[in-house]
Amino acid sequence: MIDDILLEAEDKMDKTVEAARHEFGNIRTGRANAGMFEQLLVDYYGAPTPMQQLASFQIPEARTVLISPFDRTATQEIIKTLRESDLGVNPTDDGNVVRVVLPALTEERRKEYVKQAKNKAEDARVSVRSIRRKAKEALDRLKKDGDAGEDEVERAEKALESVTKARVELIDKLLATKESELLTI
Repeated sequence: MIDDILLEAEDKMDKTVEAARHEFGNIRTGRANAGMFEQLLVDYYGAPTPMQQLASFQIPEARTVLISPFDRTATQEIIKTLRESDLGVNPTDDGNVVRVVLPALTEERRKEYVKQAKNKAEDARVSVRSIRRKAKEALDRLKKDGDAGEDEVERAEKALESVTKARVELIDKLLATKESELLTI
């Protein structure tokens, strides 16, 4: 029973770390990548549809993205979504593809992205701690109900604490990596 609680908590914490890694990947650095467009939903025939499902992406240069819509009728909606996004881009339609040239990152914009990364890291840390709290409550219930001894629960709590500490450190390491990427010109 204790092992199940610890395994479930560890699994959820790992998923939180992966989600944080994914979120960091979506924050723009100086280079273009298709992951920047993952969160964008295009109004396609009245339904919000992920841009990844409506077009293919090519990156011929470090700051240029070519978006080829599978359905040409979706081009204007894709352009509208890009303009309204927080990417700060002005897409152009050349008839075949939508060309997105990413502006060079200013120092101010870089600091803004660092702040955004720190917020995402804090959200991930809070989530990990919440998972720890729920697992600890489950362990305390086991002890209270007499399903497990005090020593067993204490050992499990120490194990839970070390798993939590490791995941928080991993999130901090991911944040430090992203910060250095963002601040490197």
